[in-house]
Amino acid sequence: MSAIQVEREGYLAVVTINRPEKLNALDHDTIGELQAQFEALSAEDGVGAIILTGAGEKAFVAGADIGGLVGQGVFRGKRNAQHGQSLTRAIERSPKPVIVAINGFALGGGLELSLACDLRFASDNAKLGLPEVSLGIIPGYGGTQRLPRLVGLGNALQLILTGDHIDAAEALRIGLVNGVFPQADLLDEVKKVAMRIVSRGPHAVALAKQAARRGTQMTLDEGLELEADLFGAISATEEMDEGLKAFLEKRKPAWLRK
Repeated sequence: MSAIQVEREGYLAVVTINRPEKLNALDHDTIGELQAQFEALSAEDGVGAIILTGAGEKAFVAGADIGGLVGQGVFRGKRNAQHGQSLTRAIERSPKPVIVAINGFALGGGLELSLACDLRFASDNAKLGLPEVSLGIIPGYGGTQRLPRLVGLGNALQLILTGDHIDAAEALRIGLVNGVFPQADLLDEVKKVAMRIVSRGPHAVALAKQAARRGTQMTLDEGLELEADLFGAISATEEMDEGLKAFLEKRKPAWLRK
């Protein structure tokens, strides 16, 4: 059985990491398969948004497969980190909005996977953390870089240096997740958010994501120039014409997805 399952609901693609017996831990093959799925879905015109979640009721992803890290040495250790980083970069760079439904433990590589997504929603029983230092290693799939950018250096260092877990309420307080729902309602609530995004102009959504993502790595002046360039690009599209006409005619737009 594949470690990754993909289901379609209209313009939504729901990607499930399906290793519940291992708490959906990320081994080398699962990372590669997940990246291949994201690259394929990102290139599909019929996909408007991607939801990522884990199978079962205990964990989204409880971390990397620890057995695969034993005795890795310098060079294999770096390759393992780069393998995971390649996946998180594929998620981050996808033109499609990616929303994660954190249905339980999101530890180590699981939290790093979540950090690469655009929006994060957690179940009320979720536990999140980067426990790597308790194992004598450090986060390797982007956690030391993305977490400070998201929640600030102080909050990030407290999680990274202690290796402690936090609950969903604390994750919401520090801005690590966008919302918290009862576990039974989590996926349905995340789908509602995804459907609102899908109802917007698809090219506008992709360019808005690009502007925000790339802009955070630029000076304000550079970011404003990028925003102006992308605003100009969307202004030459049929999508803009349809969106403005629909507003003036008081009707829902009929977006062209191509």
